[in-house]
Formats: sequence, C-alpha cells, structure tokens
Amino acid sequence: MGIVSRAEGNEGKSMVSSPSSATMIEERPLISSGFVYRLTAGIAVLAALTVGITVGGHWLGEKISLAGHTTDTRPVSVTIGEDTLRLTANTIRFPSERVDGAADRVDLYLTWPQMQGYAEADRLRFDDISQSSSLIFLQLSQSTMSRDMSGRLEPIYSHIMDGAAYAGPYGLTAHRLRADAGYNDEVLLTAARPDQPDYVVRCILPPSPDQATSGDCQRDVKVGKDLSVLYRFSSNQLGDWRIMDASVQDFIKAHLANTTSLAAPAVDGR
Repeated sequence: MGIVSRAEGNEGKSMVSSPSSATMIEERPLISSGFVYRLTAGIAVLAALTVGITVGGHWLGEKISLAGHTTDTRPVSVTIGEDTLRLTANTIRFPSERVDGAADRVDLYLTWPQMQGYAEADRLRFDDISQSSSLIFLQLSQSTMSRDMSGRLEPIYSHIMDGAAYAGPYGLTAHRLRADAGYNDEVLLTAARPDQPDYVVRCILPPSPDQATSGDCQRDVKVGKDLSVLYRFSSNQLGDWRIMDASVQDFIKAHLANTTSLAAPAVDGR
C-alpha cells in the first residue's frame, strides 16, 4: 500500500506539473521579434537589389541597343591631310572617331537615300542586319593613289579582265577579273557617262537578292584637295548607281570646311 500510495502521489505531482510546462510552451511567440527584424531587413535588401537590377538592366539594355550609335548632332571637325570636314556626330560610325582634330581616316554611315546619320526613328535600319542594305558606309582617308576607281579603269583594271564583257544589271557592263588578280569572286561593273569618266564599281553579286549584304559593292572617288572617299553599299541598291555616286560626292563637298568662311568677319576694323 505504501508503494502504491507513493506512486499515486508521484503521479499526482506529475499531473500537476504538466499543465505548467504546456502553458510555458504555449506562451512563447511563434515568431520572435529578432526573426521579424532580420526578415524585414532581408526583404528590404532584396527589394533594393531588384530595383537596382531593373534600373541597371534598363540602362545596360539601352547601351547595348545603341551599339555605339548616337543621336547627337553636335558638329565634329576632322582634318584628314589637306582637307577639313565638319560632320555631325551621328554620321560618324565609331565613337572613338567622334573627336575634333587630325585623323588618318574617319568612317561614316548614312541612310539611303536620305543621306542622314543615326536617329531613333531609323534604329532598326542600323541595328537589324536584314535592313542594313538601306545604309551606305563611307571611309574617308588621304589619297594614297593618284587615281580613283574610274581613273584606274584603263591603266589597271583593263589589264586584269578575264574574257569578254557581258551585260550586267541596270545598264552596267560586267567584266570578270582574273583569279590571280586577288579580287576573289568580284565582278567589275562599268558604264560610260557623258562628260565624265566611266563609272566603275566592284561587286560580289549574290545568286539572289535575299543573299545580298550591306557592303557587297564598293567604289572610291576623289573629293576635295586630296581626299579619298571609299563607299560601300548593297548590290540591291545598284539600280541607284547614278544618283548614289552624285549624292555621295555632294555630301562630302557640302561638309568640306571652307577656310575663308570660317574666318571671323572684321567689324569696324577689329
């Protein structure tokens, strides 16, 4: 009996103490204030990172989409040899060349037939390779040869023609060039012009128009005092060869600086 009584007494004590332990457990908060603080701080950091990534991604996306282009039309003065040109920044192809001063060469790109530089409205024409055939690419440098492409027809090109001439596109005459001449797969296209040297251009003519590139034809002309202008364009634009040649030369002439007009006019002898 004593053992049973002691056991019952112990069981009673146990039964009395159990509710106290349960009460202590239930009174503890499910989420501590420290955890709430850390969680709130973490959410704030994530939110800040999200905003930063969004803003940075938008900025980076704009930079990538520009791909070196600029809509800036500020004037850039470039001197190549004896010729100085005043060009707008958005017509200059490479950012490193959009600086005033002397240069060995400068590269331009222009929309055809508008002869305009980069603009947001024409973004796809500059960024989408499938639309780049509507651009003209110009490379301006000091002349290293005494003759331009038209002037080289008789003394040079006529001696490396291979076989008889044949009818080319758009009223042009086509001439194959010898394989050992170094003009791989290129065809020389010529046309007589009244009161002007013959038109001459080298092209890689694609099997079909949809295989044309933005620069599979090239021609160079001399403009100014000693400036060589090499321009490249798509063979899909060959139909405009007459007006394009005149437009390129007119564009360069219009941007050649006139040293007389640049001088400040005297005012009352000052």
